[in-house]
Amino acid sequence: MDPRRSQRLLAAAALVPLCLLAACGGGGGANRDSGEILVGHYGSMTGSEATFGQSTDQGIALAIDEINAAGGINGRMLRILTYDTQGKSQEAGNCVTRLINNDRVTALLGEVASSLSIAGGRIAQQYGVPMITPSSTNAEVTKIGDRIFRVCFVDSFQGEAGATFARDSLHLSKAAVLYDQGAAYSAGLKDDFRRAFEALGGTVTTQQAYTGGDQDYSAQLTTIRASEPEVLYVPGYYTDVGNIALQARKLGISIPLLGGDGWDSSQLSAIAGPAIEGSYYTNHYSPDEERPAVKVFVTKYNEKFHRTPDGLAALGYDAARILADAMKRAKSLDGADLSAAIAATKDFPGVTGIITIDENRNARKPAVVVQMRNGRPAFVVAIQPR
Repeated sequence: MDPRRSQRLLAAAALVPLCLLAACGGGGGANRDSGEILVGHYGSMTGSEATFGQSTDQGIALAIDEINAAGGINGRMLRILTYDTQGKSQEAGNCVTRLINNDRVTALLGEVASSLSIAGGRIAQQYGVPMITPSSTNAEVTKIGDRIFRVCFVDSFQGEAGATFARDSLHLSKAAVLYDQGAAYSAGLKDDFRRAFEALGGTVTTQQAYTGGDQDYSAQLTTIRASEPEVLYVPGYYTDVGNIALQARKLGISIPLLGGDGWDSSQLSAIAGPAIEGSYYTNHYSPDEERPAVKVFVTKYNEKFHRTPDGLAALGYDAARILADAMKRAKSLDGADLSAAIAATKDFPGVTGIITIDENRNARKPAVVVQMRNGRPAFVVAIQPR
């Protein structure tokens, strides 16, 4: 073969992967100006917190259907791509990397667990791709950088809301705490609750730790029982909380448990049964609320998925709608322009409340407290930010 022809062929071959990469576009490059707009969702579709990802994905899907039915984003349709994190931080990073580099998404929605949002958010920030987490409440998530947002409240407010409810509504002054030392969400919320509870004049009788997935909590619960608290604060995820409730009752601990939005799953009562009855947790919304936005959402969700939407579904719905609203207002779908539009969100009428994104890319909004009654969470009270 002619050496010059051989060199030309080698040079052409070397260009093939570059051409393929350009055809895909960078961070949604090919779909910036025309065609469908790709949005990535990464969530725990399987694993110990699978209901979190599944509910969120359904809420997102409902929102995307409605947005497209109304004409999409200036005539362009949205398409959601969902990857399963399996509830693992490493897999969350892998999912985000694939969505950005392989699928070239314009923006990201996810995750639920704060530890996983931190893992995925660092990659999104590195590539300059805007990300909105529907429900990661740990303060560190949005501190990653200017591309990372949330539509849920932060744990400093959630901890304060739980403490305020315990002191002002339940009139309790002594609380014990049992938290997951391996989860950023649980460890952070534990500190926020304790700080607020003590500031309101309460006393934390003891603080005990476990590791997510543990099966035996008897040592911690025995210590807690001996400290004679009036309420047990457990800022964990529903899989662990259900087992903790069962073991607490077997040890004769009859006081109410109090927790955060990590309890929000139909599996909580399936695991704990009567042991969780009468206990409370802070959440982002309740399907029992009388607000028209809630009633319309619950009806539409029921029609599509044949079940009552939990808080994760409502947050997924709001996250997708806020992203779409920002896309309509943005100068372009470039990462910087889209991020600026998300940051400018003010008084958005969400299902989970009126949402304003503050200077730290966090959502300012109310919380609700629900109580487990007859196997389901029932609305008790709404608590506004101070």
